[in-house]
Amino acid sequence: MLVCMASNQQTRPGIGELAKDSASRRIGVVMGEVGARVQIRPIGGGIEWDALPANVVAPTAQEELSARLAIKNGNSRDGL
Repeated sequence: MLVCMASNQQTRPGIGELAKDSASRRIGVVMGEVGARVQIRPIGGGIEWDALPANVVAPTAQEELSARLAIKNGNSRDGL
């Protein structure tokens, strides 16, 4: 018999995934890790910032939607 056990352990988003830096409350895309820091780039592009791994979490569905909508609205204003 195969028993599937659910894990309550939260995993940190990987490279290329959306992430929230809970310290700065910003959302971006994980670009990589350098030393003891996770590098995150804003989803609309821009300069990466460094976050402590313990502060990098997956955004909620609402946070993700809000961030993506803000980018779309910005692109709309710019004629893109």
